[in-house]
Amino acid sequence: MPDAAGGSRLGEHAVYPGTFDPLTPGHLDIIDRARHLFARVTVLVAVNDDKQPASAPSERAIQLRGKLPARWDNVSVIGWTGLTAAFCRQHGADVIIRGVRNRSDLRHEYRLAAMNEALGVTTLLLPATPELAAMSSTVLRGLSSRPEHSLGAHEGRTK
Repeated sequence: MPDAAGGSRLGEHAVYPGTFDPLTPGHLDIIDRARHLFARVTVLVAVNDDKQPASAPSERAIQLRGKLPARWDNVSVIGWTGLTAAFCRQHGADVIIRGVRNRSDLRHEYRLAAMNEALGVTTLLLPATPELAAMSSTVLRGLSSRPEHSLGAHEGRTK
């Protein structure tokens, strides 16, 4: 389906779920790429029982929204504590977006994609941009505890 600029989009509404604790340049890259593929992208700041985020999903959602460029007007950010597929059904999202950095991510995401497909929601796996593939939230949490390290902001692509 054509967008306002004459390009094409994969669907109306996609959801990009994650804990985003912290938000990484790789997350920003996936959001940026997804916003060009879909008319609307919801970044779903979620709960993952395997992780212990520093703050509640609603607080992380507010922080994340503040880090997105204002011109990304087709991107919304919401905190969520339920199943991603349930959010998609309740809010008319066509697709779940997931980033994949390596084989381990691919195996994990493939299992989740199969489960979400069984629940009626398709998953689109986007490979990490090579220069960002080694960065993870775990690495950033470790670096952020060391004051001598700082990361630059992601400006996003222009199209």
